Amino acid sequence: MSVFDDVLADLTAEGDQLRAAVAGLDPDGWATPVPAEGWTIATTVAHLLWTDEVAVLASNARTPEGKDAWDAVVLQAIDDPAGFVDTAARALARLETADLLVRWDAGRVALADALRAVPDGQKMPWFGPPMSPTSMATARFMETWAHALDVYDALISTGSIDERPEPTDRIKQVAHLGVRTRNYSFAQNQLAPPAEEFRIELKAPSGELWVWGPEDAAQSVTGSAYDFCQLVTQRIHRADTDLVPVGADAETWLTIAQAFAGPAGGGREVKA
Repeated sequence: MSVFDDVLADLTAEGDQLRAAVAGLDPDGWATPVPAEGWTIATTVAHLLWTDEVAVLASNARTPEGKDAWDAVVLQAIDDPAGFVDTAARALARLETADLLVRWDAGRVALADALRAVPDGQKMPWFGPPMSPTSMATARFMETWAHALDVYDALISTGSIDERPEPTDRIKQVAHLGVRTRNYSFAQNQLAPPAEEFRIELKAPSGELWVWGPEDAAQSVTGSAYDFCQLVTQRIHRADTDLVPVGADAETWLTIAQAFAGPAGGGREVKA
């Protein structure tokens, strides 16, 4: 399979796992708060649904009709840049549970089909720089995986499950994105990106070693890939990871890393 096919397969598997975890929830279960302030399991799933549907619109923006639909979404974002994402999630979360799940299922399939239909070499518009279908699929995987952690933590808090699902090597998609967004993280915090590459060595859930950057780099980060992926999606506090930086810039990066677009979030508190 191609890299693109691999990413789509990982995205499907991650979505299927989350889908199975929420399928049997009653209304109280759907209303369970997740660690993201003001959100519930319902708004979290609704947000994933909304973003999948919007990504479909973006992938179809190469046609006149598709461009009109995409432009309408962009105008909504311009009108309410700080709140349009939350507004959309809360609106969709008011759907009946069965309807929400049916629409989410359809949206996930439609996204894969739409990304496959983008002509080779073309990019699709997004709220930041244009993205290739592979980059979009990777971003959708990252967000699905990160929000799924929120849902699993919420289910643990109610006793619905005992622990999160075991991490898999699918998280390499998140790790790769986290490494690639190093300079973006610095820029988002009004800091000059480091001039040279870091060496990144992360131990995968399978035990494999994942490596980025030159072997002789002066600065480096080593540790668990799972911790790294949680950190760059701001699902864990820096102090609760096993990540070891070498160099001042590498240390700074671990305090500001974010693999997602938009303003830096508040992160997570240190575990008691």
